[in-house]
Amino acid sequence: MASKFPAFSPTVTIIFFSLCCALLLNLAHSSAMGIGYISSLLEIQDRERAPSYVQVAAARGVLRRLLPSHSSSFDFQIVSKEQCGGASCFMIKNHPSFRRRGDPQILISGVTGVEILAGLHWYLKHWCGSHISWDKTGGAQLFSVPKAGLLSRVQDAGILVQRPVPWNYYQNAVTSSYSFAWWDWERWEKEIDWMALQGINLPLAFTGQEAIWQKVYLKFNISKSDLDDFFGGPAFLAWSRMGNLHGWGGPLPQSWLDQQLILQKKILVRMYELGMTPVLPAFSGNVPAALKTIYPSAKITRLGNWFSVKSDPRWTCTYLLDATDPLFVEIGRTFIEEQLKEYGRTSHIYNCDTFDENTPPDDDPEYISSLGVAIFRGMQSGDNYGVWLMQGWLFSYDPFWRPPQMKALLQSVPAGRLVVLDLFAEVKPIWITTEQFYGVPYIWKVICPF
Repeated sequence: MASKFPAFSPTVTIIFFSLCCALLLNLAHSSAMGIGYISSLLEIQDRERAPSYVQVAAARGVLRRLLPSHSSSFDFQIVSKEQCGGASCFMIKNHPSFRRRGDPQILISGVTGVEILAGLHWYLKHWCGSHISWDKTGGAQLFSVPKAGLLSRVQDAGILVQRPVPWNYYQNAVTSSYSFAWWDWERWEKEIDWMALQGINLPLAFTGQEAIWQKVYLKFNISKSDLDDFFGGPAFLAWSRMGNLHGWGGPLPQSWLDQQLILQKKILVRMYELGMTPVLPAFSGNVPAALKTIYPSAKITRLGNWFSVKSDPRWTCTYLLDATDPLFVEIGRTFIEEQLKEYGRTSHIYNCDTFDENTPPDDDPEYISSLGVAIFRGMQSGDNYGVWLMQGWLFSYDPFWRPPQMKALLQSVPAGRLVVLDLFAEVKPIWITTEQFYGVPYIWKVICPF
């Protein structure tokens, strides 16, 4: 059947976009050492990825949920980067064995399950006139897809689409409270399907971390009841995690903590099955008030008021463990190790935001640098390959961050071990005014809810 839609060149280079976050990992102005480390990390991630048959099976599961009537119309296979010209890609070809209805018509190959599904979306969009979005922006509009056995053929040479950047990031740290707070596995499965179809391969995976923190803090003699004043309620967890408030909307019942940990394990398994690189949380220095009592000699500062709850100190003015205190790295390492123990693996990328809408207690660049050093040491001591992924929101939000303070934080981490999210880049790009984050690799990002 001839396609009613425009033909495409057999070799096409595009950037995959998610509807929420359009992302470019910029390495052009990064140091040679930084580029070298990220390249080596990508090789490690490739080696540790799920076996090909697992990724193909996971991709076929997405197809069955999306378009069950066409589950036999597409054939999937994993290929190497070498077959893609040295980069990640997907390839779309007419299936050589198609003879009659019921046979697979279209062969989609990709370096990972995500690439395969991005190729499926590409085919459905450009050769069938379909559209796949979130439910509130149209959902999966597949009425234009021809019946099984009558799919449009692509040109004989096929289509090759390369990914020009290694990572496409999705979410920001507050999405977990704005959108995900009440999601069950069925809803998460649908979102992960959507991510893969959009080519997203670097999503945050923050669900269930309070259960991990509970295990960590018990090792530091902080009881479950002590944490009732620390964890926020489900719809406010994003801000209690970042040290903006504490206890508001809580306490969290143990049943909820346990259920969220089970949910997180399902989320991670599916992300890994599809070849994604989920980003886990790391320790930022935000600690429960009880730590001051249990460790009276620890260097702990109470931060100023955030915008919350009429400035009531019962909910605001959280506690920050000083980066120079030995407990800082110890807690950071324990948190990474506990996640590895619980989940069985990691992608080696961790998100951490210490001063998200909180002003540091000291503007001395040496203090700022010591904080960055301690955060990274906590990650690295738990995972030697660890890379810190940091939101750049603080730089656009708070005038505290002048060039000396920014450089102190950004350059406190070895080259290639820190990646910055230019979080509001479509409106207020920070890379332009900071000499491209002073040589630190960064991701250009869009925040669509605004």
